[in-house]
Amino acid sequence: MAVLVGRKAPSFTAPAVINGGEVVNEFTLEQFKGKYVVLFFYPKDFTFVCPSELHAFQEKLTEFESRDVQVIACSTDTEESHWGWLQMDKAAGGIKGITYPIVADTNKTISDAYDVLLGEYQYNELGELEATNTMIAYRGLFLIDKEGIVRHQLVNDLPLGRNVDEAIRMVDSLQFVEEHGEVCPANWVKGADGMTASHEGVADYLASH
Repeated sequence: MAVLVGRKAPSFTAPAVINGGEVVNEFTLEQFKGKYVVLFFYPKDFTFVCPSELHAFQEKLTEFESRDVQVIACSTDTEESHWGWLQMDKAAGGIKGITYPIVADTNKTISDAYDVLLGEYQYNELGELEATNTMIAYRGLFLIDKEGIVRHQLVNDLPLGRNVDEAIRMVDSLQFVEEHGEVCPANWVKGADGMTASHEGVADYLASH
């Protein structure tokens, strides 16, 4: 599994569904340079854990937006599949009401670039593609700063849903560090003290806690 933290987030251009139903053919990551981005991958449309995550991000969308964060979802399904799922009510297992972009990584290149693609593949002697598993994405999440650099990443196995509040906490941590030039200790939350990156700063922090 590649560590992308500290590196430029892989760029991409792909179809996506935006605003809950509008299909665009050339959705790019670059259009959000100058904003923070939370890019998260999920395995598959029309499943069980995935809609709970997508709705959870939607429920917290105003909190992300208040922090100048663009939320983007991505799976290896087609844009048509995304669109169909968006027409289904939540009570029926659908994701109607989701307004942030959902990218269609149908050719698997985005998931591969972020190293969250499940399974390995090769071409046999007949030139046929052979895969060792269903080619879908793990539950990867990447926090990208305003300069397009990955500052945080988290990858869960398929059955393990994420904590959206933790994603917000990491945004707050990054913005605190950028604003104050201090570092965030364990279990830091917005409004708490940071510490300076020195022996004296750590000692002072520990003495006061």
